Amino acid sequence: MPSIGYLGPRGTLTQEALEANLTGDFDRLVPYPTVPDVLLAVQDGDVDNGMVPIENSIEGSVNVTLDTLAFETHLLIEREVVYPVRLCLVTRKGVSTGEISGVISHPHATAQCRRFLRERFPEAPVTAANSTAEAARTVSESGEPLAAIATGLAAGIYGLEVVERDAEDYPDNVTRFVVVGKEHAPRTGSDKTSLICFIKANRPGSLLEILQEFASHRINLTKIESRPTRKALGEYYFFIDIEGHSEDEGVSAAISNLEGILRELKMLGSYPAAAQA
Repeated sequence: MPSIGYLGPRGTLTQEALEANLTGDFDRLVPYPTVPDVLLAVQDGDVDNGMVPIENSIEGSVNVTLDTLAFETHLLIEREVVYPVRLCLVTRKGVSTGEISGVISHPHATAQCRRFLRERFPEAPVTAANSTAEAARTVSESGEPLAAIATGLAAGIYGLEVVERDAEDYPDNVTRFVVVGKEHAPRTGSDKTSLICFIKANRPGSLLEILQEFASHRINLTKIESRPTRKALGEYYFFIDIEGHSEDEGVSAAISNLEGILRELKMLGSYPAAAQA
């Protein structure tokens, strides 16, 4: 069976989601320190697939995932996974909440717990880590009375105590992950297609032309986001998710027409849509 890389180290939410949904599909799970490291490992053939977060229901898109897919790799999304987020405040055993002098976590995680941190630890500085698991590992190795926002899985792995559960501000918090590789996923009849649109020039109506193509073929957009092209201030590309598979007649026609009006259209794949809870 193939191998899969994921955002590590051991104990991340990505690992939790992977083990809950895909463990039987892979014989080797390989942690990497950052999202670009995961995606580049797939690009270079070090692992067959990679799993990374792409969107959170509270904080929105994971920009490093979008930009790495847009500019640094030529990968296809083969599957998506939507997984509930359950974040904990964890410390070394024996450290009380009154002693906590600082909190460490991934910026997306601390942002999802903004109200909790403001109300419970208004004076504690918040430090960024590459992942929630890296934050937990740092706390476990520190002699200071620090805390991490991390998963219960990470607490167990690094010998930490769960001080508070469900630290996220909204109970219905979920994160969407994508599994990337180099294969086209077959049509299932309940699919999504992700693509990146680079317009020819920044002029009135450029975005409207894109949207009209989808509207005229009765294609529903599930996500649209602009991101800088990295070339000039005010120049953006559009990351778009639509319902349907590239082999569907309407989707195929819309993509063909877009290729004629855009500077570049980068296909990120068609894949089965995740079931929504």
